[in-house]
Amino acid sequence: MIRDITIGQYYPMDSIIHKLDPRVKLFATLIYIIALFSCKGIVGLIVITFFLATAVKLSKIPFLYITKGLKTIVMLLLVTTIFNLFLTPGKVTFWHYGILKITDVGITNAVVMTVRLIYLIIGTSLMSLTTTPNQLTDGLEKSLSPLSKIHVPVHAIAMMMSIALRFIPILVEETDKIMKAQMARGADFESGNIIKRAKNMIPLLVPLMVSAFRRADELAMAMEARCYTATEGRSKMKPLHYEKRDKIAYVIIISFLVIVVAAGIVIPYPQ
Repeated sequence: MIRDITIGQYYPMDSIIHKLDPRVKLFATLIYIIALFSCKGIVGLIVITFFLATAVKLSKIPFLYITKGLKTIVMLLLVTTIFNLFLTPGKVTFWHYGILKITDVGITNAVVMTVRLIYLIIGTSLMSLTTTPNQLTDGLEKSLSPLSKIHVPVHAIAMMMSIALRFIPILVEETDKIMKAQMARGADFESGNIIKRAKNMIPLLVPLMVSAFRRADELAMAMEARCYTATEGRSKMKPLHYEKRDKIAYVIIISFLVIVVAAGIVIPYPQ
């Protein structure tokens, strides 16, 4: 389960998605999330599905590898589905028991919210899998650069996000090592119900936090030893420049959002 976390990992491939400017991918992810949660019709959901499937195909990353991250949110998906299915009022009631009921609107909301969460994880994972942490930092800093005029520490924010993303796979690997070490000493993380498994994970927190703070301290000392300062005017080894494919991608992304919103207005979900 721990190794199924794909957020923050990079999957190297020679694809058009990997070659896009990181600013384009950040913008595309933002528009994708907006379209996903503003979609109001089945036609819009079909358009989102086609857009996502096309992006996955162009990235050349195995679909099964991208969907590995879904295993970590199974409980969230289950809770979301149950709450929407049994606690949503509607015009037609198929089953009723106390405060629990299954209605036509409840079924629709349960399906839509589950699909949205699945698509959200796949879409955001695709962005991180096709963008290196350095590219992501540069793209975020460049995108937020107008905020520096009002004294917002854009470079520091981008650097913190980059370090956080870099630490995700490191902490995942560290957690896996600690789990294996404790399992060799007789610890059991697999048997029992959900509550018992959660309690069994508590002994992992102390060594994991100690390791995280140690790595953070080592990183801070290394940056200070190299006289790192987040000052303005720092040069870039690989400056970002828009290519023709990036401009085409912007047009496609904006058109995608317009089509999804228009489709939701024309053919909304049944209420």
